[in-house]
Amino acid sequence: MTTILGTVVLLVMVFGGYMLAGGKFDIIIKALPFEMMMIGGAAVGAFLASNSMHDVKHTLGGLGKVLKGGRFHKQDYTDILSLLYFLVRLAQTKGPMALEPHIEKPEDSAAFQKFPRIAADRHAVMMICDYLRMVGMNADDPHQIEDVMGRELKKVKEEEMHASHALQSVADALPALGIVAAVLGVIKTMASIDQPPAVLGKMIGGALVGTFLGVFLAYGIVGPMATRLKGVVDEEARYYDVIKAVIVAHLHGNAPQVAVETGRKLVPTGYMPSFQELEQSLQDLVIG
Repeated sequence: MTTILGTVVLLVMVFGGYMLAGGKFDIIIKALPFEMMMIGGAAVGAFLASNSMHDVKHTLGGLGKVLKGGRFHKQDYTDILSLLYFLVRLAQTKGPMALEPHIEKPEDSAAFQKFPRIAADRHAVMMICDYLRMVGMNADDPHQIEDVMGRELKKVKEEEMHASHALQSVADALPALGIVAAVLGVIKTMASIDQPPAVLGKMIGGALVGTFLGVFLAYGIVGPMATRLKGVVDEEARYYDVIKAVIVAHLHGNAPQVAVETGRKLVPTGYMPSFQELEQSLQDLVIG
């Protein structure tokens, strides 16, 4: 929502100020389709040339995050902490082998099915199951597990960040592409140097639309989109950091309540459930 609001404010302030200053839109409107074709087309071509098809699809998918924001909200964090509490408590009271029905076939697990949004998150499910399975295989050195989890989360975050980097590369290229379009406009103008000043003025104005458009798109549209996408990826990464924190705290021998509280402290402040809210959720947790 803030992305849309910011874009509307941007357009109103820029073009509204231009209009109030006495600017005329006829030159911009006449030149815009051709300048957009050159600048936008060149940007798309450079984007395709510098990325694999997988990265292209990944970046296009990331555009949805720019508008919708992060996937995880307060209830999602409450749910993941509740699920982890159930699993680590089960492992502590009945032993790691008691987790097998849940981690070997999570799609049939009553614990995972209690939380459909978690069950639908393939990465979260695999992360929980894989590392709790390693515990059952006597790989219970908390420092080793923490190191492996940290490297996996770093890898996943770097992969998710590629879409933001790709958009930022396009934003960095747009001003130069705008100059290319403007130079072509100047070349066109010089070929008509015998025309009267009124005609040449409009042609030069049309050429300058290219410079304007390149800078405007770079710093007003694509650049902020790249920054917003980076922020969303950073925000979503905290969700998986919470999973890591709870599992590592459990491996250090902490009680389930302490392990979950360790994870709660890593939840982004705006989405963090209070101690009382989480405690109530854990008390209400019933898994058949």
